[in-house]
Amino acid sequence: MTWSARGATWIILAVGVSGAEPAVAQAVRKPDAHAATSTATIEGLVRDISCAMQNLTTSATKFNLQCALQCAQHGSPLIILAKDGTLFVPISGSTPDSSQRDRLLPFVGKYVRVSGTIFERGGTHAIAINKIEELKDVHLITDAQ
Repeated sequence: MTWSARGATWIILAVGVSGAEPAVAQAVRKPDAHAATSTATIEGLVRDISCAMQNLTTSATKFNLQCALQCAQHGSPLIILAKDGTLFVPISGSTPDSSQRDRLLPFVGKYVRVSGTIFERGGTHAIAINKIEELKDVHLITDAQ
């Protein structure tokens, strides 16, 4: 198990004398580590995170537009749902992070092409957006329940 605190990465080692004795956790400091990154272009639907996580029948091209708009208006975090089901959390790419919400609001319910830096950690995907554009030729079914 690892965790990061104040820029340092720590690894927990379990140490025991025999299989019958409880393990004792020790923290060993390791040099600073960074999340895996790559530069990429992704395509997907800008929408709220809630429905994308809870309703597995929704997809990047089949969703309820009114629900997505209402959730966004009520402050639900915005994500990009790729066609393969991967969720990308938009981040600024700098520390401290700044909200990308205002940048994404005009694209809620729209299928977009986004280029930027992809960050991956523990199964979570984030993207620091360099460029975002709507793909108007993608057919969306927006009345799905």
